[in-house]
Amino acid sequence: MLHIVDDEDVIRDALAWLAQSRGLQSRGHAGGQAFLDAVGAPDPEGDCVLLDVRMPDMNGIAVFDQLAARGLLSRLPVIFLTGHGDVPMAVDSLKRGAFDFFEKPFNDNVLMDRVEEALAASRKAAEAAAVQARLATLSAREREVLDLILAGMMNKVVADKLGISMRTVEVHRAHIFDKMQVKTAVELAGLLK
Repeated sequence: MLHIVDDEDVIRDALAWLAQSRGLQSRGHAGGQAFLDAVGAPDPEGDCVLLDVRMPDMNGIAVFDQLAARGLLSRLPVIFLTGHGDVPMAVDSLKRGAFDFFEKPFNDNVLMDRVEEALAASRKAAEAAAVQARLATLSAREREVLDLILAGMMNKVVADKLGISMRTVEVHRAHIFDKMQVKTAVELAGLLK
């Protein structure tokens, strides 16, 4: 989902049209606070924020700071759009985690290419977060077994190393595969690389 945060209707409409021309869904927000109030669960197809710097209720920098404080920048990459930016502002924003910074007027194709890259980065961050969430469901013993499986050890070697039965290793292995949503050790290793 492309979130367009700009206080000008004509800009929101034009950017929505550009998104639609690329087959992207978008949602317009008339101000920074309206956007922050609407931020919800991540879109499985990725999210990106086109954020105007100058808005009356809450400027784009303050919105960006709120997203950063909430730890949402990897999930919601921010591309700043402004007619009133300067080099120090752009450099500072990029150093603090903005995905990109465009001055108005901008090249439509270049902007939409960057939006698609930001959406891909958002999807990748969501996938990594999902893997971390599944890892967090593993017990301490399952983590030990997981580490030894990833080291390429067979069940018998894992059992000897941990001082448990081979059947117990098999049960832990089955639980690990189930919780991590994989079928093989190779798939597990690929997921955690």
